[in-house]
Amino acid sequence: MKLELTRSRYLIMLNILIALLSFGCSPGNKESAEVIPYTVVKAFPHDKTAFTQGLVIEYGRLFESTGQEGTSWIAEVDIASGNQDKKVFLDSIYFGEGITILGNKIYQLTWKAKKGFVYNVNTFQKQNEFTYDYEGWGITHNGKNLMLSDGTHKIHFLDTTTLKELNVLEVKENSVPIDKLNELEFINGYLFANRWMTNEVLKIDPVTGEVVGRLDLSQLAVEANQSNPSADVLNGIAYEKKSGLLLVTGKWWPFMFALRLENDQKK
Repeated sequence: MKLELTRSRYLIMLNILIALLSFGCSPGNKESAEVIPYTVVKAFPHDKTAFTQGLVIEYGRLFESTGQEGTSWIAEVDIASGNQDKKVFLDSIYFGEGITILGNKIYQLTWKAKKGFVYNVNTFQKQNEFTYDYEGWGITHNGKNLMLSDGTHKIHFLDTTTLKELNVLEVKENSVPIDKLNELEFINGYLFANRWMTNEVLKIDPVTGEVVGRLDLSQLAVEANQSNPSADVLNGIAYEKKSGLLLVTGKWWPFMFALRLENDQKK
């Protein structure tokens, strides 16, 4: 009887321990990615007719790309006024998407045509074209390879010489795929991604694909909408290395906001 009682207690304790371990290891009970605190440093004017798809700062210059049927363009933008100083229009058959700059080249995606374009950053003359097997949404680079989003939870790495795919990163949070990744920016060793149809910018580990932080820019979206009721979704993130400021805007937004991230640390 004593032996049976001891065995019974042992089994009960073992089951409790297993249950506790299972509860602690359950993906649903892991801590969510940290909310990144930020301060708005300044608001700049933005062309509220611009259906923004990409934003990038390079060589101390601001570049923007837009996408609309028949009127997609890339331009160098005067940040003080929001006006375009230099502009190139896509052929009307293409719907423009994100852009990035590496070396002396601008890389631009198109949405459903599955074709990208390469321009000289100073003259805006087209130098090359490339294709991919998915929709084109956002694009950035890590200093070595191009990184493309396609509206899903996948990030595609492309060789900058051959423009061929090298590998694919799957973005997840607590083992759950995070889709609708759009405009991209690579900042201090991390990939930042605007998640379409939300007011969030996600901070992603580019090796594991894990979401490690998020920016909630809901208040900025409210301010944009109060000034222009036609303002659409958040879209457009650019990092200025010298000042450490993050510039964000959206489709038809009347402002671009310069933000300082409070935990902006290099990896």
